[in-house]
Amino acid sequence: MIEISGSAPVRAAHVIVVMGVSSSGKSSIAQALAARFGFHFVEGDDLHPAENVERMSHGLPLSDENRLGWLDTIAGIIADADPCRGLVVTCSALKRSYRERLAAASPRVIFLHLAGSRDLIASRMALREGHFMPLSLLDSQFGDLEPPGPDENAVTLDIAREPGELLEQAGKLLHLTPASTVTA
Repeated sequence: MIEISGSAPVRAAHVIVVMGVSSSGKSSIAQALAARFGFHFVEGDDLHPAENVERMSHGLPLSDENRLGWLDTIAGIIADADPCRGLVVTCSALKRSYRERLAAASPRVIFLHLAGSRDLIASRMALREGHFMPLSLLDSQFGDLEPPGPDENAVTLDIAREPGELLEQAGKLLHLTPASTVTA
């Protein structure tokens, strides 16, 4: 809860980190969530340093050390987020230690894990054009993935469902109100 000068306490808006392996639909679902619920959107892939992008473009997986600066950049955006406006940010957040690093930036962080079978994700990845992450790195993504535990502030959705259904489910599970129904 936050208090705006001279008013009753207001519940601070969520910071939703849409997480999962490459090609799980993070960007699409995150953009749709932000649009529907009036949240600010940040694409985590755009925050990778050039060295990380080059490394992945050449089929080399990132190490924990490679990811630290990127995670810190995302954590800084989370920490600086307007408490009265929601934020949706994409980040693979594959390991628990990565999620802990992001969650430490704000008590408002909730993880939305987009999960699916390797075969489904590989088929999506094979169709994707213009992205630096090659199909050859998918196994390293699944190898690093530590699904959120029951003690983490996280919701997991099965990406085998249609995007509209995923959006509806996310809204319900995260108790979000569409922007068109929010009153000033």
